[in-house]
Amino acid sequence: MKPIIEIKDLKVIYNEGKANEYAALRGESLDIYPEEYIILFGPSGCGKSTLLYSILGILAPTGGKLLIKGDDVYKYSSDEMVKFQQNVIGIIYQSFNLIPSLSVLDNVSLPLIFSGMSPADRERKGMALLKRFAIDQQAKKLSTNMSGGQMQRIAVARSLINDPEILLADEPVGNLDSVSSAEVMDTLEEINIKDKKTIILVTHDAKFIPYAHRVYFMKDGGVEREVVNPEKKQIKSVAPGTTILTEIEKLARIYPYISIDELRVKSIANYLVEELGFEQLETVEKLVEMMIRGTVTKERFIAALMAPFSRGGLEFTHDKAQKMLEKTENILNLAREVRQYRERLQEKYNSPKQLERIKNLRNEIIRECVFEISGMQIKWLDENIASRVAGFISMEDFRERLSLVAEKKGGGFSPRQAQAISRYLEKFIAQGVHL
Repeated sequence: MKPIIEIKDLKVIYNEGKANEYAALRGESLDIYPEEYIILFGPSGCGKSTLLYSILGILAPTGGKLLIKGDDVYKYSSDEMVKFQQNVIGIIYQSFNLIPSLSVLDNVSLPLIFSGMSPADRERKGMALLKRFAIDQQAKKLSTNMSGGQMQRIAVARSLINDPEILLADEPVGNLDSVSSAEVMDTLEEINIKDKKTIILVTHDAKFIPYAHRVYFMKDGGVEREVVNPEKKQIKSVAPGTTILTEIEKLARIYPYISIDELRVKSIANYLVEELGFEQLETVEKLVEMMIRGTVTKERFIAALMAPFSRGGLEFTHDKAQKMLEKTENILNLAREVRQYRERLQEKYNSPKQLERIKNLRNEIIRECVFEISGMQIKWLDENIASRVAGFISMEDFRERLSLVAEKKGGGFSPRQAQAISRYLEKFIAQGVHL
């Protein structure tokens, strides 16, 4: 399948050559496939709306390539551009952009005037969309008499009136309450799934990330990272096991504006300091960050934890500090086993080196979680650790399998054991995938 949108080294520079020159896009490359739900995510000023309006055909790039359905739309004639914006692409704005002097029905059917459709056909098509979004009873009323949620559903209906292949949404729920926001977001998901429209949503709200097939995290005019959502069946071809939902992605929904390295730090620090306060957590996070970067020795790590509060330490005993160091080292060392295992997924699963990596993970889990297991449980645990590390099963599936009794092809672990095993394994996976 070929992308419906191809973007290569795209630049948009405002006031080029002047003292106030500003690069809104700094040479970005990405592709979007038919029927995908894509989110452009980031804070205000990161370039996400600039990218959206370039795709819409109203903001010409300064450099690079932007192809939609294989065409450079900025080479279109005026008539061709009008047809493109009528039939190929639609947009939903944050501010609704309804005409207050027109009825709800007329607002929805207005774009059809330019297609030459008869008034009766325009009304019939407009009413069908209003009925679909449960606002047909308001068809003859002025749009100014509607609630925010109703006005946005009117705007959604209007964007679909010409049956475009691509639907753009620029912060479509930014002016809505939580209930109306959920209704509009569910409507967009329905349009993506049932109508098979390609959706491109601009947002700065992390709670909407699970709606997308893929998310482009943007910062300072560039794409900082692309995240595939393993919870949704992908449109773009992705090799089995190459995507995996780790604790890092889950933390990213809580801390959407921090880097991968910062998320890796939080993953380990959260495990180490369950019983500590926020100030102590910050101290540990700084030490873990230096450990990940390799800028702190073991001796300095222990000394910093043992230092008095007045010097920014935690006043740990030597034994407690030593144990925290060992846990951190174990996670980082086993994370490398995870990374190497995933890099060699094409090897046979029973190759000696791959089996050794899984064995190392299993032994460390048993040592940390402090319990004895049978020979059959070891075999079962190895098989399922391998599946989880490879990304073939989710964390929830892994934990559920742990708790099932042997007769149901489970590990026969108690819920508490299952929780401990799964939680510790996720630390290795989170670090290993993002090394």
